[in-house]
Amino acid sequence: MGKIQFGSEVYTWFMQGTGKGYDNKLDHMIKVASEAGFTGIEPMVLEISQSALGCSKYWLGPQIDPIKMKDTLQQYNMKLCGLALVCAWDGETEAPNEREAADFTINYLKHFPGAMLGTVTLPSGRTKDLQKRRLNVAKNINAVSQRAHDAGLVCSYHPNSPPASLVRTQEDYDVVLSSLDPKVTGWTPDVGHIIRGGMDVIATLNKWQHLVNHIHYKDFSGNGAEPWAQMGTGKLDFHKITEWLVARNYSGWIICEDEAHCAVDDPDGVTKQNGQWCKDNLHPIAGL
Repeated sequence: MGKIQFGSEVYTWFMQGTGKGYDNKLDHMIKVASEAGFTGIEPMVLEISQSALGCSKYWLGPQIDPIKMKDTLQQYNMKLCGLALVCAWDGETEAPNEREAADFTINYLKHFPGAMLGTVTLPSGRTKDLQKRRLNVAKNINAVSQRAHDAGLVCSYHPNSPPASLVRTQEDYDVVLSSLDPKVTGWTPDVGHIIRGGMDVIATLNKWQHLVNHIHYKDFSGNGAEPWAQMGTGKLDFHKITEWLVARNYSGWIICEDEAHCAVDDPDGVTKQNGQWCKDNLHPIAGL
């Protein structure tokens, strides 16, 4: 059996937006995730954050200094699972701000051996040139991942499912995932985004299992207005998905990323409840 570890994504706090108590408080998120029973954290590098959101550059706060990040992680006995680099990658090549964000992320992760570079597409609309732009996503992901691979990093691509996302349906996955270079990047299936995109989770995992090197768990309500449910209360069978990973000797992180409406008002409480739910329900399957 591969060694599975459970980590927490910071987007659960990010949903509050700025000015609501969690700006530049990654240390608080690390503390709460540790108290919840998670052993790792996955922050975001958002290339629009400084100008559009008013947060410190790339939404890392004081932990933009890797020494401070190491100190904070050590304080709470946590690991850096990776960084989620979020860019549109809409053009044929990286835009200057995307290149800057990617190079920052690659250089930052050099301080954290084993931490994953996650590439996440920022939804940018589907109204024109869809096929060309999907191929552009793959081309840019491959370029970023090649530079990261050359720097000794492991990479993984994470699609998502908002209506404006370029990679949300079965056809999108077929175009983009088949265009990734498996020598330099894997795939992060986000099981909530898969089901929201109209796909069967296990069938999709089976189809692209050779690329799976990281995974995100979020639950799906089936409600169009509020598509996300707190973990264990929606339509996803996390027991079955975890059994799928164990059967394939998966060795890596399961990252919990709760986007349920209740997380907007209480991200700390939701994170702690999810940690306990994973401990009660999924740790035994993973052999923990």
